[in-house]
Amino acid sequence: MATRKIIDPNLKMNNDTGFGTNAERYSIYHNMLTLPRWRLATVIFGFYILINLLFAMIYLAVGMDQLQGVIATTPWGKFKEAFFFSTETFTTVGYGRVNPTGGGANLVAAIESMSGLLSFAIATGLMYGRFSRPHAFLIFSQNALISPYKGAAALMFRFAPYKDNHTLTDVQIRVNIGLKVAVDGTAEYRYYDLDLERSRVESLPMNWTVVHPIDAKSPLMGFSWEDMQAADVELYVLIRGFDDIYSNLVQARTSYTFNEIIFNRKFVPMYRESKDGRTTILELHKLDDSVEVPVQIGVAVSHPGSDGDLNKNREITGMGPSSSIPQY
Repeated sequence: MATRKIIDPNLKMNNDTGFGTNAERYSIYHNMLTLPRWRLATVIFGFYILINLLFAMIYLAVGMDQLQGVIATTPWGKFKEAFFFSTETFTTVGYGRVNPTGGGANLVAAIESMSGLLSFAIATGLMYGRFSRPHAFLIFSQNALISPYKGAAALMFRFAPYKDNHTLTDVQIRVNIGLKVAVDGTAEYRYYDLDLERSRVESLPMNWTVVHPIDAKSPLMGFSWEDMQAADVELYVLIRGFDDIYSNLVQARTSYTFNEIIFNRKFVPMYRESKDGRTTILELHKLDDSVEVPVQIGVAVSHPGSDGDLNKNREITGMGPSSSIPQY
């Protein structure tokens, strides 16, 4: 049974195109933008040391007699002179005591100074790209729950913002489900849009509990946890909103596999009023807190005006309309 998540715990797509070589698929820019800060600092510092060691060895190979102002007489002393002259050339500091006089040393110094300028331009661009890159500061509950809802049941999960002053506005959410269905005796994966109690809010200062009513139009109608396991169910969540700090749209995504869906539980409130009554406190440590409750499985939620048609499930855009509810 496949349990590999489409979206990993770091909210990155967990797939492989299988096209070409690893070098062809690898994105250096993406990797540098998403590296942890300490790793990025290590890469930059390591590159700086290695490139200067390389040029120091080239100066030694060209000949120290082509560098004027060298006062060291031992091999180690000459290497240090060459290394620190390289750092001064690479950063265009140029203190002046040591300077190239021969043609070979001048050529190497010219190449190194250009390399230094380009390297610092790239590093500056990466720093700015990381600093200015829009990011949705949202955290999701570890599990989705099957909870009581209007006398029946609903699928629920929740998320919340965790960064001060990054309140999102015009927040929209889309939830899709992928599961195996029997088509002409063969198991095939099909994808459906899930109808939500609410798919848009004007502002998100607090948490949002997303609710999918398990009604007659839901592909999960009548499912037990064993049914979800057999169907290899996985939810795909995409959230978009406008961040005033970035003055740009941001998005976040996550997924829940069948083994991250828990039956007969409901979330507990995760906010409270401050002692002076002036502030509402969002208790992020309660994001995953829930209590056990009985749930009626297989009872449809009644909606005024619903015609009870089971053939109105919609697959993800591009898949075309579904002809029927999945059967097992």
